[in-house]
Amino acid sequence: MSLPAASKIAFGGDYNPEQWPEEVWARDYQLFDAAGIDTVTLGVFDWALIQPAEHRYDFSVLDRIVQRAADEGRNVCLATATGAHPAWLARAYPEVTRTDFEGRKHRYGQRHNACPRSPVFRRLSRELARRIAQRYAENPAVVAWHIGNEYGGACYCELCAAGFRDWLRKQYSSLEALNAAWYTTFWSHTFADWDEIEPPSALTEHWRGPDHTAFQGITLDYLRFMSDAMLADFLDEKAAIRESSPDLPVTTNFMGMYRPIDYHRWAPHLDFASWDNYPPNDTSQARMAFTHDLMRGLKGGQPFWLMEQTPSFTACRDINPLKRPGVMRLWSWQAVAHGADSVLFFQLRASRGASEKYHGAVIGHAGRADTRVFREVAELGAELERLGGSTLGARTPARVAMLFDWDSWWALEISDGPSRLVRYQPVVLAYYTALWQAGVDVDVVPVTADLSRYDVVLAPALHMIKGDLARRLEEVATRGGSVVATFLSGRVDENDNAFLMDVPGPLGPLMGIRIDEWDAREPEFVNPVRLESGSDRLDAGSRLLFELVIPQGAETVGTYRADFYAGTPAVTRNRFGSGHGWYVAAGLDQEGVSWVVRKVLAEHDIALRYPDVPDLETAFRVAPDGAQLLFLLNHRDEPIEVAADHTGTDLLTGTQIQAGQRTTLDARGVRILRTQ
Repeated sequence: MSLPAASKIAFGGDYNPEQWPEEVWARDYQLFDAAGIDTVTLGVFDWALIQPAEHRYDFSVLDRIVQRAADEGRNVCLATATGAHPAWLARAYPEVTRTDFEGRKHRYGQRHNACPRSPVFRRLSRELARRIAQRYAENPAVVAWHIGNEYGGACYCELCAAGFRDWLRKQYSSLEALNAAWYTTFWSHTFADWDEIEPPSALTEHWRGPDHTAFQGITLDYLRFMSDAMLADFLDEKAAIRESSPDLPVTTNFMGMYRPIDYHRWAPHLDFASWDNYPPNDTSQARMAFTHDLMRGLKGGQPFWLMEQTPSFTACRDINPLKRPGVMRLWSWQAVAHGADSVLFFQLRASRGASEKYHGAVIGHAGRADTRVFREVAELGAELERLGGSTLGARTPARVAMLFDWDSWWALEISDGPSRLVRYQPVVLAYYTALWQAGVDVDVVPVTADLSRYDVVLAPALHMIKGDLARRLEEVATRGGSVVATFLSGRVDENDNAFLMDVPGPLGPLMGIRIDEWDAREPEFVNPVRLESGSDRLDAGSRLLFELVIPQGAETVGTYRADFYAGTPAVTRNRFGSGHGWYVAAGLDQEGVSWVVRKVLAEHDIALRYPDVPDLETAFRVAPDGAQLLFLLNHRDEPIEVAADHTGTDLLTGTQIQAGQRTTLDARGVRILRTQ
């Protein structure tokens, strides 16, 4: 079981007709026809509507909503309605609401408002999912199940404290093992009874917020536990669905690089990955590409669904910029280029009230079809219709992998020292951006992934080394590949305890270096780094963190130019087997990172696509029928001229293009070249 059955890229989004009189529905579907919308996500927040009291269910409105969608020929991604619980549930069972990090017991309100360990919440959400599946599983319009909505947050109540202790018993079996893992001899923290353990919060181990903890091991395990606790809720509902719907695929919408939940722990339990793309600004092209690749990597390269994006602007931020003309289309095709088999929006019709009334929508409050936003959506719908199923199921044949690890993210950012200013995401994105600028296809994969197919593996800020990872990275180099690691890598084990060996711990032999000291400075301080390879030389800047490298067989590629460690290595390259281990000990600026990454790629003859054309993004996919698809996306607001490096047909226009032919790509333009 994998993706929903489809003959083309699914196009549509979240639709909430329960918010409007039924006479509005007819007009909506006329507009859906005009826009080419074929898929609607229904019922995400309908718990109170469906179950107005504990022992009373009323499906009359949802029946009409689902039947109308079916009669109109739309595919339905049907939610379990458990994205937020109703007021009566919190009133009847106060223990259902969460206790926050500060120890405050919440009352009813907002969403993400249920304790994931509440037996009442789990019982009632499971039963609701069961009844919905029983009622609609045989409806041919329903193509997928959507559980919950954007799982997130955390709870610190007594139910969670008890659940945490049970989770720890399963993880460690004995208090002796737990005390060793948490290094509890420090500050007289040795636990003699499981009931002595408290969730790490502002009332216990933390100060100055969630990232400042006296015991990283306790906090790290609570992050893992809370991720698993919410996963258990998801699995409750999935099991209930499976009782009457054994074949339809199940998903929930992820949120990209979302720190509280380890999506790699969740991925095996989803039939297909889906996510909501709301970038922080309108200059996040590389970040979005990275996150698409991360979502594709959750299921071993299987295509994903773009479950939500705004057609125009969001409403949840202090400043909510409008997508300029052509940007919505461009970003939608970017998702397809990186593995999306759907292009869906939030929302199809704008909410009239509450916190999302100013959130962008395909159909605004006036219900007009002559707005710029609606016209652009309709034009994209027509393009997707013409494309048909040409890209469905296509895969990305990447030779480069980037490791992404929630445990390393958590451990790095809850650590005291060396620098609170070093954050995981910016480090990872700098190395991905170097690949994106070079037009190189990348698989973003977990540290448990099979690395045997990759020539280059990048592991930026790989703070934690777990299991046999060091050995598997050595195997990459042994057979002739390259492994790139950076500062703050190889520092701690799976319990967040330092290795009793030279930094970078188990990565030391592969990298051929030793690090005894490191320097952290304020962000204004820049230590220049001279990068040299043959006649190629670059003077780059480095900031925040500077590790002092003592080579143990590695050759120097870059040297610091300032302070008492001027002239010592900042970037090294070590022969290991038939390949190399590269280590970047300094927080290089983007130009420096890109220089290093391109040197690594050159060793493996990995072709760079249009590296000298800024903001021209490329991506390559291979369809199930063997067709090779090259995507070109112009992120500039002006046309660019490019020389085709392949002969093929532009699937969007039908134009034949010859290799070497110079053509113009419009401002924010897209080309999909079928080359075989």
